[in-house]
Amino acid sequence: MQPNKKVKICLEPLGREIEVDVGTALKDVLFEQGVEFPCGGRGICRKCRIKILKGNLAVNEVQKKAFTSDEINQGWRLACQCQVTEPLVIELAQLETPILADASRIKPAGESGLAVAVDLGTTTLVAQLLDLSSGIVLGVETALNSQAQYGADIMSRIQFGLKAEGRELLQNLIRRQIGQMIARLIEKGQCPERRLKQVNIVGNSAMHHLFGGLSVEPLAVLPFEIEQPGELEWSAKEIGWQLPGNPKVKFLPCLGGFVGSDILAGILAVGMHRSPEPVALIDLGTNGEVVIGNREKILCASTAAGPAFEGAQIAMGMRATTGAIGKVWHTDGQLQVEVIGNVPARGICGSGLVDAIAASLDLGWIDSTGRITLPEREIPLQKPVVITQSDVRELQLAKGAIAAGIQILRQQLKLKPADIKQVFLAGAFGNYINVTSARRIGLLDFPAEVIDQAGNTALRGVKLSLIDEAEYRRIPPITRHIPLATDARFMEIFAENMNFPD
Repeated sequence: MQPNKKVKICLEPLGREIEVDVGTALKDVLFEQGVEFPCGGRGICRKCRIKILKGNLAVNEVQKKAFTSDEINQGWRLACQCQVTEPLVIELAQLETPILADASRIKPAGESGLAVAVDLGTTTLVAQLLDLSSGIVLGVETALNSQAQYGADIMSRIQFGLKAEGRELLQNLIRRQIGQMIARLIEKGQCPERRLKQVNIVGNSAMHHLFGGLSVEPLAVLPFEIEQPGELEWSAKEIGWQLPGNPKVKFLPCLGGFVGSDILAGILAVGMHRSPEPVALIDLGTNGEVVIGNREKILCASTAAGPAFEGAQIAMGMRATTGAIGKVWHTDGQLQVEVIGNVPARGICGSGLVDAIAASLDLGWIDSTGRITLPEREIPLQKPVVITQSDVRELQLAKGAIAAGIQILRQQLKLKPADIKQVFLAGAFGNYINVTSARRIGLLDFPAEVIDQAGNTALRGVKLSLIDEAEYRRIPPITRHIPLATDARFMEIFAENMNFPD
């Protein structure tokens, strides 16, 4: 059997060269280089645009609809639609995605051995190797979730996983990727002979099901309630991991609907389940989750708010990577911007979008209904990046959904806003968002002094779960999931929260 012919692809301006087999789909190799595929490779979002500087890539009907003939002649292509047939030089922006980890040390477990904590996010992955006897973090591995090439957001990932072959592909991808991360942690930690006792994983409900090989069909239709929310457990060998000690692997339980074990870990991390006073945990990630409660009772809910906060469904939206406008403020009646990586702007991420709309409200460029008042009906930031009227509406939908979720849970618990003594913002977006801007647009109706940007609570919580299993098991019995989609008052409260504060 003849080996496949290899060709080289040079990536500019990275100056990076990779070698691939002839016939390789570009999508399979460029995702690791930072190219995004938000629509899962269907060719409809145009976010995976690349430019050919040397060589050729065939143009199919999808690309003929995506580009003008001039653009095609200039070398523009959709990476998701192309296969490599000859050596290439391709231009793509240098992308670096900061991934939020957690450096906190945990209390010693009083036993020897190693353990691994994994935060499996829709977009990013973090794995940490821990010494149980000391509680010290011995190593950290981060990566973009390799499943994202089949859909950047939860619902597109679920749609891909509805078919058995899609679900199996996503399961194999993520198991292989996490297994490789753990193997690298052990190798870099120079502890191949030490016994690995436990691997605990947390993630949202979709990640729980896709890692476990469970059907995601219940998550694709109303009322978005899952049939198997419980803890999943294997030995490492059962899922194809050759690790010293053949440790137990646990995926911690979901709390209901789209509220997964990452939120259970967040509750554990902030100590809500032991708090005598009501506190709130709000995760503004790919999906928006809201939790309010104390040691007696906890209510949780999820909303479809995350895509706008992470730049999806925004005309020039992108992840918080190099080239994204991450901060916006106004000085002397004009908007000023800060671009991640100090390079020309390519788009805008969620934190920049919130800032830009808050600043535009202050300048009177957007009114309280969300209407852009400028004659051009768009807000210029830094060429070529603008905010359109539809972008403002997308943010209103997102912030309205979160605000409505908070209000419904608060009312069910018979709490006034002042009764909530602390509000923890979780996740990457919650860590980077400007709290003043979030309050200005009406996303967070709490005093600034009670808001705590708590970082990666999912990772901190899954580390704690390795030390005391009984502690996280206290949380599900006192927690109730509220499905907002079937709440008769949700649409009314949601509509009331759409407008911006005057």
